[in-house]
Amino acid sequence: MQAATDNNPASKVLPDAGSELGKKEQVATMFNNIAARYDFLNHFLSMGIDKIWRKKAIQEVSSINPSLILDVATGTGDLAIAASANVKNAKITGVDIADMMLEEGRKKIKKQNLSSVITMQLGDSEQLPFANGAYDAVMCAYGVRNFENLETGLKEMNRVMRNGGKLVILEFSQPTAFPIKQLYSFYFRYILPSIGKLFSKHSTAYTYLPESVNVFPDGERFCKILNNCGFTNAIARPLTFGVTTLYTASK
Repeated sequence: MQAATDNNPASKVLPDAGSELGKKEQVATMFNNIAARYDFLNHFLSMGIDKIWRKKAIQEVSSINPSLILDVATGTGDLAIAASANVKNAKITGVDIADMMLEEGRKKIKKQNLSSVITMQLGDSEQLPFANGAYDAVMCAYGVRNFENLETGLKEMNRVMRNGGKLVILEFSQPTAFPIKQLYSFYFRYILPSIGKLFSKHSTAYTYLPESVNVFPDGERFCKILNNCGFTNAIARPLTFGVTTLYTASK
């Protein structure tokens, strides 16, 4: 198994602890296995609130009027599609390591006549196949937690973003206020894995999710990591009682 090279504890949480594959390969396999049901489960398990979170993220992206946007860990392209509707005249590239997720995304893009606006391609977030400073804005929704090497991926996002560009990241976080903290913990630990397994037929995908969220360095800890990776003015904005956090930073 490939060892992680940074100090991110989430890199040690694996979709399948018994596998000989590294985290990156396990994550790709996991998402390929649930690709066909991913969108349904996303919206169902979040009760549709994920659409509001994405809208807030796109508002941040659109604030700099970007012409070229990179969506890292794009999955089935929900964030890219949301950006296409709200950021005028922008071209968007989505990159992901799971080819079946990309295929689902391409179907949605074609159906919505967005093929001239959004390009989806297979790629590794830790070795992005793009030139230095190629993009005005870089965004990622619920993907950085899955990086095998968090700082490597963030430095790559910094590398491909131009000076003066904007980074926007959505990621799950842990509420701290009573009783939201307790309700969230119960839902994430018991309800979500059971429903996820029932509908996705994948035994580990929705147990991996709460485990990876529990160890992810959220809030100010993540802002410090962003600053260490070359970004400036990193800000954490909790949403929906802290269930998720919207991070923004500049270069």
